Amino acid sequence: MSGKMTIDELAREAGTTTRNIRAYQTKGVLEPPDIVGRIGYYGDDHLTRLKLISRLQQRGFGLAAISDLLDAWDSGASLSEVLGFQDALLAPWSDESPEKVSKQQLEILFPDIVSNPGLIEKAKKLDLLAEDDDGYSLPSPRLAKVGTKLVTIGVPLSAVLAQAELMKDDIDNMAMRLVAMFSIYVWEPFVSGETPDRSLTDVTEILQEMRPLAAEAVSVFLARAMEAATEAAALEDLKHQLEGTA
Repeated sequence: MSGKMTIDELAREAGTTTRNIRAYQTKGVLEPPDIVGRIGYYGDDHLTRLKLISRLQQRGFGLAAISDLLDAWDSGASLSEVLGFQDALLAPWSDESPEKVSKQQLEILFPDIVSNPGLIEKAKKLDLLAEDDDGYSLPSPRLAKVGTKLVTIGVPLSAVLAQAELMKDDIDNMAMRLVAMFSIYVWEPFVSGETPDRSLTDVTEILQEMRPLAAEAVSVFLARAMEAATEAAALEDLKHQLEGTA
């Protein structure tokens, strides 16, 4: 169907409800209909926008984010640009795949869980372990290998998980700051029109570039911090040894 549609016809064509259509109009993400007499009529543009809204919602976007993206679309960005930004925004930052593991394998890798089953719940809470119908899975096999090596050299699993929790909090805060930086200095100026020479494609490329930049920055700062901390610990140990022989 094309041309003029009533709200019921539009809802049927878009696979949504009249209630949703009215809510989208209230939120400002869908233009109001043309009023002829006492009846509102919608066109193909309304249908196209509704389908895009539905697609974005299926990818996890809220109405506020959808509104920003549609503003960019209305400002001249093509549908492919909008969806390209969507794909860049939702693309995973890691290429890891979960690895299945049985309870017996877990006990071999981490013997402490035999005497302290609560450590399994702790690992699940930290998203280091997931439970499914036929056993468990490791969301990040690379992190699991790190934990295995630490346990092998004598670090208790409880200490490994405690440190993982602290590191996770630190990284979560770091990630929020980096996202805020992108939002404040790239996304918000783009949406508000302060950077008219920057297209949505440019913004998408910047977002994609932030991934390796963020990983590189974390790697460098961690390496420098580890170097300084190791040196300080070695000097402190040497100091105690010299004091003991004095």
